[in-house]
Amino acid sequence: MMPQWTSYDEGLLTEFSAKRALTQVENISKNPHYVGSENHEVVANYLVKELNKLGLQTSIQEGYTLSDWGNLVQSKNILARIKGSNSSKALLLLSHYDSAPHSYSLGASDAGSGVATILESVRAFLHNKTPHKNDIIILFSDAEELGLNGAALFVTQHQWAKEVGLVLNFEARGSSGPSYMLMETSKGNAGLVKEFAAAKATFPVSNSLMYSIYKMLPNDTDLTVFREQGNIQGYNFAFIDDHFNYHTAQDDINHLNENTLAHQGSYLMPLLNYFSNTNLNATQASEDYVYFTLPYTFISYPFSWVLPMVVLAIALLIFLLFLGKAKRLLSFREIGKGFIPLLSSLIASGLLTFFGWKALLVTYPQYNDLLNGFTYNGHAYIAAFVLLTLAISMAFYHLFSDSKVTINHYVAPLFIWIVVNGALAFLLPGAGFLIIPVYFGLLIFGVFIVTQQSNRTLNLFLSIPALLIIAPFIQMFPIGLGLKVLFGSAILTVLTFGLLLPIFGAFAKKGMWSIILLLLSIGFFAKAHSESGYEFGRAKSNSLLYIYNADTDQADWTTYDTNLDSWTKSYLGENPKIATNLNEIPLFSKYNSGFTYAANAPKKDLQKPSIEFLEDRIVGNQRHLKIKISPNRNVNRYDIFANEKMEIHNFKANGVTTLGQKNSLYQRKGKKILSYYVVGNAPLEMQFSFNVSTAFDMELLESSFDLLSNPLFEITKRDNWMMPTPFVLNDAVVIRQKIKPTPVMVVNALDSLTNPVINDSLTVVKDSLKKP
Repeated sequence: MMPQWTSYDEGLLTEFSAKRALTQVENISKNPHYVGSENHEVVANYLVKELNKLGLQTSIQEGYTLSDWGNLVQSKNILARIKGSNSSKALLLLSHYDSAPHSYSLGASDAGSGVATILESVRAFLHNKTPHKNDIIILFSDAEELGLNGAALFVTQHQWAKEVGLVLNFEARGSSGPSYMLMETSKGNAGLVKEFAAAKATFPVSNSLMYSIYKMLPNDTDLTVFREQGNIQGYNFAFIDDHFNYHTAQDDINHLNENTLAHQGSYLMPLLNYFSNTNLNATQASEDYVYFTLPYTFISYPFSWVLPMVVLAIALLIFLLFLGKAKRLLSFREIGKGFIPLLSSLIASGLLTFFGWKALLVTYPQYNDLLNGFTYNGHAYIAAFVLLTLAISMAFYHLFSDSKVTINHYVAPLFIWIVVNGALAFLLPGAGFLIIPVYFGLLIFGVFIVTQQSNRTLNLFLSIPALLIIAPFIQMFPIGLGLKVLFGSAILTVLTFGLLLPIFGAFAKKGMWSIILLLLSIGFFAKAHSESGYEFGRAKSNSLLYIYNADTDQADWTTYDTNLDSWTKSYLGENPKIATNLNEIPLFSKYNSGFTYAANAPKKDLQKPSIEFLEDRIVGNQRHLKIKISPNRNVNRYDIFANEKMEIHNFKANGVTTLGQKNSLYQRKGKKILSYYVVGNAPLEMQFSFNVSTAFDMELLESSFDLLSNPLFEITKRDNWMMPTPFVLNDAVVIRQKIKPTPVMVVNALDSLTNPVINDSLTVVKDSLKKP
């Protein structure tokens, strides 16, 4: 599925070198480089120099964007362009260079690996002096981690965006494993499928089931912005294994798998050579294709074939059933009995795995510390439950089946697989390729009916498609979606076992095999237990914030953790209170995390922000406000909230409106207005209107990401087996404060035409919070 070995040498200059790419990753990921940090500028300057070393002229694009997530930021995109000989549309190579905030992520995999893949591939491409017709644009986008803002800035405001015909985007959601190709298109994928096949990537790993699921889930990348805002399609390439390192301090050079990095390069080199010379308009299509990969092979066919293939499979099964009955090889009574071990295995395995994982979460409460749902010993649990499922299946077939009636009992899994594929043909046609192993199963069934004997060698050979096509999903689903879906892997294991029944059913001592598989399962459960603790490199995530409420003059320590450790208890105490009040204004987090515990904290000498009402007037039934919020300390983020009864119109923040806004009403979810990620301590300026009959009720959180380094605090450093919790505001010093308005100046409609703005400002005096 992917390169299994990479050289320690740099190799030929004419080829992609994982070693050289890894050196780039190491230079990019020396320190956290989230937007607004000093190292963010260091990495940006480094990338400009590296592009200049390749002989490329670079340009910088800077500007504010307000995403539809409500995230406002000033992005800094880095661009370069390689001119083609006869370009009509340009090929764009894309990866983001900012790292995730809040969690001390070094951004080695996400997405230093993508940046390095592009730099090394372009180096080899230029070294080879590869002739090409199409222009090649290199975009290292900014603020992807905050809301895809850099990509949005390029697509909506850069003149080159209109010339882009195709995007190749390199991403990461883990630190190892194969890189999966996912297409991004708002129309049909047929053109993308055909062109990808023509590019002949060495190790393609992809399938249209992933494509269909991806389109259904709210998983966005920079490429999503190109599709939604610019109607530009392309390919994502991302790896997801070791998901527990994603967005954490463990996203470093030591955890990035070199073979995985080589796999990214094995995609880009052939695709760069191909798409720099082909007609990029050929990727446009209205039809969808089913596609899947086998080792070194990419197979595809139209969606329109899916339902006929299911119908044909039904017809073949019915024909073979009557032929077998006519030859007295089949008994409908025995066929019916074949459903007993199969359904029993499905139900028992599914329930045992579902509730077994629930029990493990109770037994090992530390597993809840990892928000993404995939534990450090997750692979051991996958193996344990799969082996347990196989043991259960063997046991039921030992009790209710015999090798003499195996072919009769084989009808049950064939029938169920055909029914499943029939449902998928209507509900999820991208999974249509799952009918392929069924055809090989029908071939096994048909050979027996015709020859009246079972050929074990032939059966083994014809079972290979089931192993190659279906079995990878058994591991992929819990890796990608979390161990909570292990029951799905168990069900899929039973169904795969059913397709392989001509092999397993021939085993004379299924009971013994069941015991062996059970013992192996117990062994992997024991392995998982031995790896259930924390250590350096497999760290426990924890969180701590200092929140001062300027309106009540009270300060609190708080956390998102459900399992407190020695570090958090040193601030929260042994019996902290439930953090109910702090969740009144819920902060956005990927997994909807809320504060769990809180404890009183000492007040510190913090400088509150200055709030100025540059405009506050009433025109008709609308009250118009223009508010400027300026920090008086080094800050990284503002979160603005408003009462949900306030219907806000004509909203602008730092001069920009929401991407894709279609009318005057500002679309928001709940109380949140926006999250502003501050660069260079620049102030926030909001302009909007709302109905005069609605009470003004707004509140802010001002956050600095310096709890551990702020001289006002003496925070103990975490132990080396701990790390900051990702996906949440963490290690932050926060001020919570009501935004209090000035007296309102009433303006009649006629006066507003000649004197549209009346400045009536109120500055909240800088206030110091005294130590107790």
